[in-house]
Amino acid sequence: MAIPVPAHTGARRGRPAATAPAVCYALIALNTAVFLLGPAAGLNPFHGRGQTRVCAEQRYEQRWGAVPAELLSGRPLTAGQLAEAPDPVPGCPAAPTPGKHPALSVLSALFVHAGWLHLLGNLLFLHVFGPTVEQRMGRSRFLLFYLAAGALTTYGFALAEARSPDATTVLIGASGAISAVLGAYLRLHPRARVTVLVPLLLFLPLRFPSWLVLGLWFALQWWSVHSAGPGVAYLVHVIGFAAGFLHATLTERRPRGTRPRDGAHDARYAGDTSQRSTPP
Repeated sequence: MAIPVPAHTGARRGRPAATAPAVCYALIALNTAVFLLGPAAGLNPFHGRGQTRVCAEQRYEQRWGAVPAELLSGRPLTAGQLAEAPDPVPGCPAAPTPGKHPALSVLSALFVHAGWLHLLGNLLFLHVFGPTVEQRMGRSRFLLFYLAAGALTTYGFALAEARSPDATTVLIGASGAISAVLGAYLRLHPRARVTVLVPLLLFLPLRFPSWLVLGLWFALQWWSVHSAGPGVAYLVHVIGFAAGFLHATLTERRPRGTRPRDGAHDARYAGDTSQRSTPP
């Protein structure tokens, strides 16, 4: 699996510069602001220090994250249900969240992240692949696509985990929505070139088509659904990627009489068709 890193970009001579990806930038800024103000960043003294901050983080995630059992019942977990669920953090029993609206948590959960690596990994993918998809869809449609994909993947995960112990586990992060962006990108630009730094070859940069890089990423997520341990909801990635690919297939059709050029849409925004990638 490769994590993309944005290359220096600029418009090519003779081609009009594309509009700035305002939605992507706004989503990145909002995710960053929410994280910095929350307890996971460890920068806001309001949440305390040490164990106090750790417990505050758990309460914060319980309040704003999506819980499968809550989504399916339409009600927040009761004190009795929380008492039966295992505590994610020893010494920090989960507290009820009266007044929480589970249906809205599928959106608020998209802006809550568990740590710096979780945040930066998600935003890096969004920054690299999101602008091209936003340019193709348009700002309003891209924002609706992003939010709808996040809600769809969260509810899909909730249905899959309805009868499992994970039904009371909090789900947070923008991975579902961003996975949908990756799926849409693959459908729209399967032959765009991606530069990958291969650690086994002393980080030698190699160029591969996006269908290979993103295809391998999807295969890894699919394999991890059944083989990886707890901590990452890989099923959310699979659902999001498939939904984004299907959405782009059904809605983003080329006008008749046009011949697709490899990476043409990327070039109008980025100045070249390559993306730079490094391993996680």
